[in-house]
Amino acid sequence: MERISEAEAAVMAVLWAGSPLTAQDVIDRVPAERGWSGNTVKTLLARLVAKNAVAHQADGRRYLYRPLLARADYVAGESRRLIDRFFGGRLTPLVAHLAERDALGAEEIAEIEALLKNLKP
Repeated sequence: MERISEAEAAVMAVLWAGSPLTAQDVIDRVPAERGWSGNTVKTLLARLVAKNAVAHQADGRRYLYRPLLARADYVAGESRRLIDRFFGGRLTPLVAHLAERDALGAEEIAEIEALLKNLKP
């Protein structure tokens, strides 16, 4: 599948939150601060259909849109690309980077420790 742009991901987020939706439903649910016109949202929907990330089905004179790509699969792919691109495919340097930049608070550190403890056999 082709990569989904940041703008397309915003439309996907609307569809992941609840679908099927009409184009107008999506237009109404895209955050207003984006300032997108209805035509912009419709263009993004068409791109997502072309990328096979979204399916559309006729419903009278309108189409209903639903995601074909699961949010978990999208997040996994994007996470993997980030780790591969910036950290040589290794998670440890990412965590070290975040820790060194004071991006991890005590609560996050405790969550990571708990996750690691649960991973140990």
